[in-house]
Amino acid sequence: MNIRLHIERLIVDGFNMQRADVRAVKSAVQTELGRLLTDNGLQHELQQGGAVPQVKAGSLQVGVKPSPRQLGTQIARSVYQGIGNTK
Repeated sequence: MNIRLHIERLIVDGFNMQRADVRAVKSAVQTELGRLLTDNGLQHELQQGGAVPQVKAGSLQVGVKPSPRQLGTQIARSVYQGIGNTK
């Protein structure tokens, strides 16, 4: 199965990040979300394709000052709760 995922906009409030941090968060989101989709797949309803205007993500559990990589990984896991095959 080929999965093509396009996230047009990701809004993260409450974190003061430099440009390099934003790139690191984006990279971590892509890496972790790709891993989760490869390992576990999509919800049955999304397997036929199509566009979804928004995804209700799960809660985000991060520490007081997470690294950009930690933040990106947690964002990906949260998004995956809204699209993934969580069985």
